[in-house]
Amino acid sequence: MGKLFYERIPPSLDDNLCKGYMAKRVESPSSINTFKQCKRKYYYSYIEKLPSVPSIHLVRGNIAHSALEDFYDIDVSKFNEENCQKEFQQAVQKLLVYQWDKYGPKLNDLGLNNDKLKFYFEETMLMLMNWCKYFLADIKQLIKEKNISVQEAFTELTPVREQKFSSEEYSVRGFIDAVHHCGDEIHILDYKTNARFDMKESIKLQLAIYSLLYQEKKGVMPHKVGIFFLRHKSKYMNVEPGLIELAKREINSIHSHTSSTEHVDDYPQTITPLCKWSTGQCDYYHACKPHG
Repeated sequence: MGKLFYERIPPSLDDNLCKGYMAKRVESPSSINTFKQCKRKYYYSYIEKLPSVPSIHLVRGNIAHSALEDFYDIDVSKFNEENCQKEFQQAVQKLLVYQWDKYGPKLNDLGLNNDKLKFYFEETMLMLMNWCKYFLADIKQLIKEKNISVQEAFTELTPVREQKFSSEEYSVRGFIDAVHHCGDEIHILDYKTNARFDMKESIKLQLAIYSLLYQEKKGVMPHKVGIFFLRHKSKYMNVEPGLIELAKREINSIHSHTSSTEHVDDYPQTITPLCKWSTGQCDYYHACKPHG
């Protein structure tokens, strides 16, 4: 794409005139965080479009997300206060087994031995059962507070799931895992399998962008945005105007850069331990050659 662009612009035009010919790329929280982490990695991934290397962490994350998305479609018509704990737990287990089998070809492509696959399956099961523990607590609390049935509590806790939000104004889009209506409040929640229970800056930016997208589409800010760390529990932050402004600044910053140039030299390397570590390396390590 970059090569064709520079071939069709007369060489006599200066860089400022060239800027007007390059359209904004539609970004996402992932691409923006990649740009902030390492511009060269962004270049290889989103401009040159080199293939990325599949990993167990990415595939396992997709499996967990799919299981949780399908959870709210289960038939709870025969659930009651006496059996609901067992039934919900069994439902989570069955959903994981189903999704693990469904993703079988992608798992096989990773080249992991059976012991490794078993380890990651069991670890994912522990994460989902941990999530189910908190879900059961919410179900029981709702039944007690409102004196309603399991079915009514389940319906009340069911979020809007895996919804795509996009903004033409800001040329950004994202998929939100869950939008919960909690009384008069809107809470946006994303699921993560991260080991650390940490709202790092990349996560805050992701949630800021989700808040902006929701506000633009619905006309109101969500009240809270958060992450359910599946190894731990949920962690929320209040949505305030400053969070929306953060999203706008970072989105405008990346568009300002990427709409003005697609030359690799304008996307410098950021050399950190994330380039290569004891058990792996960046997907683009060989193309980038950060260590010469």
